[in-house]
Amino acid sequence: MSEIVAAEPINLQNTKPKITTSSVPSSRKDVPEPFDSERLPPTLASEIRSFLRVANQIEIAEPRRFHAFEVAHNLDHNSSGRGVRQFKTSLLQRLEQDEEATTNKRKEKSDMRELRRVYREYTDYISRHSGEIDQETRNKLINARAIASVLHDVLRTVRNAAGPQAPVVNDNIKVMPYNILPLDQGSLHHAIMQFPEIKAGVAAIRNIRGLPDFQKIGTLEDMFDWLHALFSFQKGNVANQREHLILLLANAHIRQSSKQTPISKLGDGAVDELMRKFFKNYTNWCKFLGKKSNIRLPYAKEEVFPNTQQYKLLYIGLYLLIWGEAANLRFMPECLCFIFHHMAYELHSLLVGAINKTTGERIMPAYGGESEFSFLNNVVTPIYMVIYKEAQECKNGTADHSTWRNYDDLNESPSCFEIGWPLRLDHNFFFVSSQNSISKPQTHQQVVQDKKTTEGNEEEEQVGTEKEGHQRSWLGKTNFVELRSFWHIFRSFDRMWSFFIISLQALIIMACHDVGSPLQIFDAIIFEDILSIFITSAILRLIQAILDIAFTWKVRCTMDLSLKLKQIMKVVAAVIWIIVLPVCYASSRTKYTCHSTHNGDWLGEWCISSYMIAVAFYMVTNAIEMVLFFVPAVKKYIETSNCHIFTSLSWWTEPRLYIGRGMQENQISLFNYNLEIKPLIAPTRQILGLGVKKYDWHELVPEGKPLSNTRMLKELELLPLPYVIKSSPYIAVKSNAGAIVAIWAPIVLVSGSEKSGVAKFVIVWNQIIRNLRQEDLISNREMDMMTMPLPSELFSGLVRWPVFLLANKFSTALSIARDFEGNDEQLLKRLKKDKCMYSAVKECYELLKHIMGTLVVGDLEKRIIDCIIKEIEASIESCRLLKDFKLSELPNLQAIWVDLLELLVEGNEAHHWKVVNALQDIFELVTNDMMINNSRIFDLLDTSQFIKNEEDDSEEYIEQLLFVSDAGRPSVSFPLPDNGSLADEVRRLLLLLTIKDIAMDIPSNLEARRRILFFATSLFMDMPHAPKVRNMLSFSVLTPHYMEEVNFSKEELHLSQQAVSILFYMQRIYPDEWKHFLERMGCGNSEGLYTEGKVEDLRNWASFRGQTLSRTVRGMMYYRQALKLQAFLDMADDEDIIEGYDAAERENHTLSAQLDALADLKFTYIVSCQMFGSQKSSGHPQARDMLDLMSRQFSLFYLYPSLRIAYVEEKEEIVTDKPHKVYSSVLVKDFNGLDQEIYRIKLPGPPNIGEGKPENQNHAIIFTRGEALQAIDMNQDNYLEEAFKVRNILEEFLQHQGQHPPTILGLREHIFTGSLVHVLPRDQFCHHRSTAFGQSSEACDLSLSCFKVRFHYGHPDFFDRIFHMTRGGISKGSRTINLSEDVFAGFNTALRRGHITYLEYMQVGKGRDVGLNQISKFEAKITNGNSEQTLSRDIFRLGRHFDFFRMLSCYFTTIGFYFNIMISVIGIYVFLYGQLYLILSGLEKALIEEAEKKKLDLRSLQTALASQSFIQLGLLTGLPMVMELGLEKGFLTALKDFILMQLQLAAVFFTFSMGTKCHYYGRTLLHGGAKYRPTGRQVVVFHASFTENYRLYSRSHFVKGFELLLLLIVYDIFRHSYQSSMTYVVITYPIWFMSITWLFAPFLFNPSGFNWEKVVEDWKDWNKWISQQGGIGIQQDKSWESWWNDEQAHLRNSGLSARIIEVLLSVRFFMYQYGLVYHLDISQQNKNVVVYLLSWVVLLAIFLLVKAVNMGRQLLSARYQLAFRLFKAFLFLGVLSIIITLSLICDLSSMDLIVCCLAFFPTGWGLILIAQAVRPKIEDTGLWEFVEILVRAYDYGMGVVLFTPVAVLAWMPIISAFQTRFLFNEAFNRHLQIQTILQGKKKYK
Repeated sequence: MSEIVAAEPINLQNTKPKITTSSVPSSRKDVPEPFDSERLPPTLASEIRSFLRVANQIEIAEPRRFHAFEVAHNLDHNSSGRGVRQFKTSLLQRLEQDEEATTNKRKEKSDMRELRRVYREYTDYISRHSGEIDQETRNKLINARAIASVLHDVLRTVRNAAGPQAPVVNDNIKVMPYNILPLDQGSLHHAIMQFPEIKAGVAAIRNIRGLPDFQKIGTLEDMFDWLHALFSFQKGNVANQREHLILLLANAHIRQSSKQTPISKLGDGAVDELMRKFFKNYTNWCKFLGKKSNIRLPYAKEEVFPNTQQYKLLYIGLYLLIWGEAANLRFMPECLCFIFHHMAYELHSLLVGAINKTTGERIMPAYGGESEFSFLNNVVTPIYMVIYKEAQECKNGTADHSTWRNYDDLNESPSCFEIGWPLRLDHNFFFVSSQNSISKPQTHQQVVQDKKTTEGNEEEEQVGTEKEGHQRSWLGKTNFVELRSFWHIFRSFDRMWSFFIISLQALIIMACHDVGSPLQIFDAIIFEDILSIFITSAILRLIQAILDIAFTWKVRCTMDLSLKLKQIMKVVAAVIWIIVLPVCYASSRTKYTCHSTHNGDWLGEWCISSYMIAVAFYMVTNAIEMVLFFVPAVKKYIETSNCHIFTSLSWWTEPRLYIGRGMQENQISLFNYNLEIKPLIAPTRQILGLGVKKYDWHELVPEGKPLSNTRMLKELELLPLPYVIKSSPYIAVKSNAGAIVAIWAPIVLVSGSEKSGVAKFVIVWNQIIRNLRQEDLISNREMDMMTMPLPSELFSGLVRWPVFLLANKFSTALSIARDFEGNDEQLLKRLKKDKCMYSAVKECYELLKHIMGTLVVGDLEKRIIDCIIKEIEASIESCRLLKDFKLSELPNLQAIWVDLLELLVEGNEAHHWKVVNALQDIFELVTNDMMINNSRIFDLLDTSQFIKNEEDDSEEYIEQLLFVSDAGRPSVSFPLPDNGSLADEVRRLLLLLTIKDIAMDIPSNLEARRRILFFATSLFMDMPHAPKVRNMLSFSVLTPHYMEEVNFSKEELHLSQQAVSILFYMQRIYPDEWKHFLERMGCGNSEGLYTEGKVEDLRNWASFRGQTLSRTVRGMMYYRQALKLQAFLDMADDEDIIEGYDAAERENHTLSAQLDALADLKFTYIVSCQMFGSQKSSGHPQARDMLDLMSRQFSLFYLYPSLRIAYVEEKEEIVTDKPHKVYSSVLVKDFNGLDQEIYRIKLPGPPNIGEGKPENQNHAIIFTRGEALQAIDMNQDNYLEEAFKVRNILEEFLQHQGQHPPTILGLREHIFTGSLVHVLPRDQFCHHRSTAFGQSSEACDLSLSCFKVRFHYGHPDFFDRIFHMTRGGISKGSRTINLSEDVFAGFNTALRRGHITYLEYMQVGKGRDVGLNQISKFEAKITNGNSEQTLSRDIFRLGRHFDFFRMLSCYFTTIGFYFNIMISVIGIYVFLYGQLYLILSGLEKALIEEAEKKKLDLRSLQTALASQSFIQLGLLTGLPMVMELGLEKGFLTALKDFILMQLQLAAVFFTFSMGTKCHYYGRTLLHGGAKYRPTGRQVVVFHASFTENYRLYSRSHFVKGFELLLLLIVYDIFRHSYQSSMTYVVITYPIWFMSITWLFAPFLFNPSGFNWEKVVEDWKDWNKWISQQGGIGIQQDKSWESWWNDEQAHLRNSGLSARIIEVLLSVRFFMYQYGLVYHLDISQQNKNVVVYLLSWVVLLAIFLLVKAVNMGRQLLSARYQLAFRLFKAFLFLGVLSIIITLSLICDLSSMDLIVCCLAFFPTGWGLILIAQAVRPKIEDTGLWEFVEILVRAYDYGMGVVLFTPVAVLAWMPIISAFQTRFLFNEAFNRHLQIQTILQGKKKYK
């Protein structure tokens, strides 16, 4: 095929390859630039992009582009689509431009014939090479098929226009893009298709024998084609799920084949396993509803349909097709069960040929056969439209939750079977309350009800037939209403609060009776008083019953009548008991019936009363609940049982719901008796019986007493076992020395298990080290020192340790041997004491022999060297080495060898004589100076000097120079042969002889050291055995991506808006890694990178150190690299292992193809790029970066063939000459640098109708594969050494923990932005606290193993993929309520009886925010999410259905943490306002004076208050961090770190964080307003302006700080007369600390916060911001008015009750004025109310004064400035004269002025808060304008008060220097150039 040779090659290096034919001349100067095939109009892109791409690849461009123009014109005749007219114009211009050039190039007479010729050449090439399996050839074939397919379409178009018939393309030529499995006929030789399990799965799917054949069904290849033809699923969905099921079957079959069936045939075990996983939820749902499952399998005895496996696969395939096309319905698993229930019935009817009894015709699908989109249009779209309309009702999350139905409401709809099948679109389910006002999504799909009917189950027909014309109404909420109320906390966890309240009451009663002994409670009076707790219990039950009615009032329409009756009965019963119990208690106070005991026991006598009898009856009525509490297994069985008896028993306790049943755990199993206690007994007894008498240290216990063992065991028992197991590997390895031991211990373990284990570990270890070098964490020298050689001797168990482990060992051995006095045995024993030293000596000797044997090639020289070696070895064997050799000369010999090895490494031929001289020096030193008896050597040399004369047979003495070449016969082979292994040996020996480093200093990079340390220690942890790669569970990784950085661009590296450039910052923060990078690139500085064209490498280096998507993709693709290496070790023989993994991949193409195929079979990576489609259409650089991730080979390590991109395409289709938006889920992969579409699945509308991220995950989850799924955020990372443990992790899914295997596996997270810990101490606090949050508080082994309450929080957890795809996915997507969408996956799993566990032996990297402002935004977002969780049905059901202990753990690890913080802060306010009341009212003073008169001591109250003050510092929030650090590093180190952090003001940070949580939790719970807060994830340290800090913290911290400060000042002013200063300080110092922290912490932790230049700039910016008017389009960072309006957004949609509460809370500010005006000197001790009223007159006058000034500014300041100034002067003088007059006449003092300020300022702020709460009522009046003026004045005043101390401190240079040193102490310790970073962009750009 010579004509096509030029068109054949496919250049994978270019992003847009050009393919040319032989007709193209070699010169390409006349060829214009390719036509842009990527930026196309949305209405045309998918139809014409392929034509334009091929046109750019071949030179027959004009006809192809003309075809593209024709297609574009046919799609949009009027050019009404966006950008269509411009596209047509540019394409026509290009056609005219190419007319003449194309005509001259063609070989044939016409375009038609030219196209035919090229088309035939491509088809011939395809036919000849279709059977080849080489990957490069296969890529060329794929490209040729794509071109041939497009050419065929063009030929057909030209044929229709011109008349000649075009050739027909056969099936092998058609382009079939594939994801993992190439299922087309031309790909049978692909490596992955050769796997027996794949063949078995394909054969099972293609088994369509016996399936009913209908006329409308055409040619079928497999079951999916049959289902597609009958139910009208989309082709893309069918292709996607076909591959999905084959891979599931293959992976399940490979694990079952060894047990049941041969691998060549699909066994029933694999199919049954999938059936159980897929349909467990469906069958449980059917049982719960009392419906018969429609999964009906034929009996084995039947003869007509004996293929049960075929039936099972059809049902699985049907469910997958429904799930794959369900779009947002995937969030509603029971809705999918409903759809599958009816379609499974239709499928069964089709299989058995069921007949409709009414029509007598065969039952056919209700929605099938019309079009490809019948299922989408008729089933998915109607339900989706309900979801969409309801989501519109939420008004972007601002509407009350009770006004719209979320996913859970629709999923739990009780009337699902009333909808019928076909769907009755007139049912109330499809009615939205205000649907007329809701705009539908712009789509051309019209929901058309199919006219065909089918006969379903009889009961469904009866329910589905109702009278027409009924009035439609909105169904409302289902089962639960998310009302905004703090009562949710009590209602959800009522058992806990009842326990706390009742226990507190009992303790108070006991304290009041001065109970000192437990026996005293049996006193009749005390006992009856204690029994009064049951009255409280009855009251609490009444509250609970009333709350149940109140919170379910809005679901009364959908509530069952029996539930309504039960709630009423509960209220009535509670009211009765509230009446009966107090009456009996009051009437029986002195009426006891006492009985004496006859036995004289400790009771003495016991008494009963009517109240006790009533209590007994009360307890009997609650006996069932008590029994269920103590025996939760019974309650679990009752809840999960569908028997009518048990449902009746559970009717009174809880409503019968499908979700949240049977979550109780056996109380005994909570302590893991069988796993933790019982196994320890036998070894304990054995140890106790040993009685060790001999110890290696001083005996602390006398000899012969086994007490030491007993004491040791008792000490170990003091620690909880899970913590001992968890912490032991970390405690054992607390230093680098321990790390070295831990690193190499696995080698011993492996070598003891199998013969080749050491060799395999060496390969893995070297791959890890090379990867560290590739990541620039280590240098070339460190890589050489840490790499282990791989000689063939490894299979004998011989290990050559890394050089760094042998560092300085050889030199030490030489020193020992040089001065050693003794015999050889003693010397050998001394050397063997240190195994590393002995190994170094032995290896150096072996390397010396081998190098000399290769270097010296002369016969004489070889004989001499052999003789010397024999002398040495003989001396060693006879133990005479010290006698035969002078070892004192060894250092000189070492120096000569070092010189020789350096020459050998350099390899310069010009230094040949230097090598000879070095060898001669070695010879002379050994023979003359070291050998005692050298006669044999010299005899051999002398004998060789005599040469026999051939003429007279005489011997002639000729002196020969050793190692000197003679007569063309070389004596020395220099340079050494080009052998990689020999060069490595030379370098290794040189390192062994010269290295002086200490092993503990290698590697020098802290991150590399940390990773190696963790990897080593994790190998000692308990983990499942790793199976072979082929037998492991398959898995996928899913990463959602929005608009975050993919790669830093060249411009971004050098420019920065706020600080230094990113590149400069990276160079200073990672100086060692930058140095290693330059070394790897072979450049001396960054300029060399540009000159040598290595800009892309520079971009990657910087991007891999930021929070970019490229870093995440690189880390996740390590899974594939690890799996390939592990598969190689599984499959390779010893010879391949010795050659090495890289060599095998390069040379053994068959093995390489098998490894790639196996990796594809087990691993898939999907990045769900939400904006990729729009970015690609607009030409956004991020789209190009995304394509580069898939296509570009960064280096040998970074190639991403498994990466796929899923995105939602929003395009326009022209319908009736109008564009309509159409949405599709698209999966693409890389092909020749461009994106190749694999699957396209049309959606019913826009998917992002909720929180965004859940929908982004949901649309892409259908493209994932495998049994497990890992959820990864885009700012995470992974490590190669951790990826090697993924097989062990996945095996955890097969480990049963209790009754069920885990469904979510939590992994440890390492905060990689913790490297910035060395920059700011606040980041260090956050790093450690994030570690505690991610590992300790939510992943504590004790909690997860015993209480099982650990929840998923988003990443990097592994999911049981099938479990979650049948139960709603890996997140929830309802707007606002699911703001923290990830944690709801854990809630949902627990509610559906899944099991979540946590694993410590694998870590994944995670980036966190590194600035205080970003951290605060993140905490605000998390707090908002927890506020919404408080309202959710998930928390309510968890709190109600968990057993008591798990309920407690659930509360304190979720919303309880935030609620307790809020209560703590509220407690401070209550205390201070209580003190304010006592002081201002004079009550406290009166009490103290009265106590002094009666000589009573009230100091105990002050002592109690002082003792509680310490916990108010917020230090307890750091306790989890201390515990985690203690377990990680040891408690002494943890204590040191904690003290250091306190010196760096960690308490300030934690206290400030408490304010953030308190503010946002309370405000969101009361008013709403939860929203996602982007943090930016900046990588540079920058100075935050004063304006930005004020905007972020004004209402959350500053206002509250000023309020506390005001309270403390008033408290201090008016307590002096009767309270000591010490008492005041002791009681209030924590509050002073909190108030000052809330006011000034943002400035304290702000880089350059006290720099005078920055402060001046901040002041100018602040004044500009505060005075700027707001308006439409003005952002809040530009104007105070815009910010203020945005800050009140939560109040605009707040409910009436919330507004009332806000008003009531604001009333507290009026207390100042009311209390203080009576303490003014001017009041003259008058207590009349007139004084208070006069204060309001003064306040009104002040307001009028402010209003007058403002009006004057508006009227006079613009034109009459002088008049305005005179007006202000007049007002000032008037106010001053009034003050002077009052001071003279009414005794107004200066203190009165201060007190008036303290009184009136809070009153004004209280009025502002009230005005904001009632804004809708006053917004249209003039009063609101005055409120705005007043608020601006308050904000300006608070800003000045805050700014003043900052400016004063900034004026002193020492403060700025001190702050810099304080903030960047760690940076200074690391010698980072922090000053250059802080200088900012002025100098460094």
